[in-house]
Amino acid sequence: MTAEAMEAGPRTGPATAGERPLRIALLTYKGNPFCGGQGVYVRHLARELAHLGHHVEVVGAQPYPVLDPVADAPGSATLTALPSLDLYRQPDPFRTPGRDEYRDWIDALEVATMWTGGFPEPLTFSLRARRLLAARRGDFDVVHDNQTLGYGLLGGPKALGAPLVTTIHHPITVDRQLELDAARDWKRRASVRRWYAFTRMQKRVARRLPSVLTVSGSSRQEIVDHLGVRPDRVHVVHIGADTDLWKPDPSVPEVPGRIVTTSSADVPLKGLVFLVEALAKLRADVPEAHLVVVGRRAEEGPVARAVEQYGLEGAVRFVKGISDAELVDLVRGAQVACVPSLYEGFSLPAAEAMATGTPLVATTGGAIPEVAGPDGETCLAVPPGDAGALAAALGRLLGPGGADLRARLGAAGRARVLERFTWARAAQGTAEQYRAAVAAACHGAVRTP
Repeated sequence: MTAEAMEAGPRTGPATAGERPLRIALLTYKGNPFCGGQGVYVRHLARELAHLGHHVEVVGAQPYPVLDPVADAPGSATLTALPSLDLYRQPDPFRTPGRDEYRDWIDALEVATMWTGGFPEPLTFSLRARRLLAARRGDFDVVHDNQTLGYGLLGGPKALGAPLVTTIHHPITVDRQLELDAARDWKRRASVRRWYAFTRMQKRVARRLPSVLTVSGSSRQEIVDHLGVRPDRVHVVHIGADTDLWKPDPSVPEVPGRIVTTSSADVPLKGLVFLVEALAKLRADVPEAHLVVVGRRAEEGPVARAVEQYGLEGAVRFVKGISDAELVDLVRGAQVACVPSLYEGFSLPAAEAMATGTPLVATTGGAIPEVAGPDGETCLAVPPGDAGALAAALGRLLGPGGADLRARLGAAGRARVLERFTWARAAQGTAEQYRAAVAAACHGAVRTP
């Protein structure tokens, strides 16, 4: 076995010899496997649980999860579609469905909530999932909810047919507050409050959950503080990078001046506007510096205004819809990867960039330091929301004499990911929490209030 394989941990076979493989219902109301943490989480966790010998049935709504092949695994990973009305699909978001699309009262609730400016999917998916689980009582040993936190998932094993484990990547109340802080007028603030009305439900549900998994110590503390979950019910299981895919490749040429980041253009917590401002400052000393953003380009909003204000139309490029292989090569070819977020519950882009050996500049927002590591050792760390500090850190790596620092940080970052943040380790830790939840339910140790 190679040193890297030993660091990543064993990939096949039951987690503990002699234990029966588990039958797992893994629920996700959003399943896009290429952007957004929820879809990526389901894709990789399902694969690695199958490699441990478990049988995973992913129950998901649109955009449906895409699962990796697991034909060589002792377990299985399959998809069961639980369709919504898909009211936010492109190219017609906020669409009004035709009369023949309505199937039941849950569909009517979904449309009514959208019409009043709210986001219905966590609630309506949870109601549909409850109905499915009730009809299939006995099919699963454990139900794993991926941050739906809807009323339909309350009631414990009696209602769902199996004990419930819930992943909360981070409290969505954090996103809500950041968007309120960034709102330019009262109309926008009112719109944000309507959209995030579902967070009241999520807070009520979270307090009644018997077992919560989260991805970092930072998120654990915020779940306790923001959602009021008892600390003894929250367990940290770090997620990670697919180190079979995200790895160095010396044959990929390094593009001088390339900075790469992953960001939705106008989601305030991603901090992209500060990175654009930093790029403008940086180009005074490093004229070849340019930014590639993996994500959707917004034609209006703070980022678009900043690009125009600083005359960066030719220096900022957005890419979307590329394959995994193309994305990995894009990051491999960058001289620097950057995570400028104001807050992250974990930061998969940081772990993935580090896994390729690309040096990282990252803020200290939320859990990012847990992933990126110490400043000057495995990354360059800067305060969130500070364009000047971002520009200075990028300049250290891209300016004269930066090559040695890039090589040192890149190698150290790769080593950190292999030691701490792989999906094989995440699956092992998650399966341990499943067995604890099953044991507690069998012994009556957990009762929801």
